[in-house]
Amino acid sequence: MVLSGPPDPAAWARIRTITGLEEAPLQREYWAHRHDYDRGTLTGEAFWHKAAVGADIVLTPGQVAELLDADTDLWSQINRPMLDWAQRLQRAGIRTGILSNIGDAMTDGLLRKHDWLSGFDHRTWSYALKLAKPELAIYRAAAEGLRIPASNILFIDDRPENVAAAHAAGMQAIQYRDHPSFEREMRERGLDDLLHTGDETAASPVAPDK
Repeated sequence: MVLSGPPDPAAWARIRTITGLEEAPLQREYWAHRHDYDRGTLTGEAFWHKAAVGADIVLTPGQVAELLDADTDLWSQINRPMLDWAQRLQRAGIRTGILSNIGDAMTDGLLRKHDWLSGFDHRTWSYALKLAKPELAIYRAAAEGLRIPASNILFIDDRPENVAAAHAAGMQAIQYRDHPSFEREMRERGLDDLLHTGDETAASPVAPDK
């Protein structure tokens, strides 16, 4: 909900069709096991099979493959203003990174779908470290991978608990609610130059979240 937009309703409808589940049990089982998937405790295939057991259904290998594709599409809508800003920073030579709670299959799907992901200097995928926000260790790993002191990183996330953890890890942090309020907070912090960076070089590194 920073670089990505809200879930795609069409993709969610596909997931409902593939599983044949009503909204309530699908929501329950999807979110009951999502953190374990993002943290790498479950693979993408294991996630869907576990969700199916909880909903008292059985999925074929073909259905699981379709669900992995639909789940990738679910989170593939782009928050264009934030992506445009990140790319302006990159063109100006400012180091950028992604710190995302994300599972293995979704990572593979997004990397195939979006070539702009390669523009970030470092990408911290939660499943690969068997860690997830808001665990402090994953913030430290992201800072080390970006090769920037934590105090020089501006971390942006839509969840307040993730922002609080970034502060605890020594980073500067902003909770992203919508783009106008984000720009307003950047101005209030005296970061106008960074916000409006175009082709010129700015001084502060930024690590946008997923």
